[in-house]
Amino acid sequence: MTILDHLRTRFPRAASAITAGRIVFLRKAVSFGLIGVLNTVVDFGIYTFGIKFLGLPLVPANVLSWFVAISGSYVMNSFITFAAESGRKLTWRDYLTFVASGIVGLLANTTTLVVAAVLLEPYVPEAKLMAKIPAILVSFVVNFSMSHFVVFRSRTDAAGER
Repeated sequence: MTILDHLRTRFPRAASAITAGRIVFLRKAVSFGLIGVLNTVVDFGIYTFGIKFLGLPLVPANVLSWFVAISGSYVMNSFITFAAESGRKLTWRDYLTFVASGIVGLLANTTTLVVAAVLLEPYVPEAKLMAKIPAILVSFVVNFSMSHFVVFRSRTDAAGER
């Protein structure tokens, strides 16, 4: 008995809401999230290095860390999360599309970062670093949406077949 069979028996209404498309979407979101966790470590590490050791202001440190993290994200998502859509091939066109769509995430991230830093400044000693946490969460939602619906969307040929 599979997990889905068990769920269908115990929770028939909930199981009927689970479709193959939703499972694929959820699997992609989880994969994107796990890759995002790794890239978040890279992003936060480079951001912290830029702030603490290079003395960079908030926005340049954020843009530098974003650029490094988005490059790693493109490679990993092309080979793992969106392997079917990308054919596990890296192309400049897809990379530039990924980076362009990531700019929307960067704008959401930077806006959240600046607002959170201003709000946290009076209360939190490391406000510049702590502000990066909500910024990362906001950019996850934006970046996954852009990747799923724009960059790695299913492409069909003229006959409507993949």
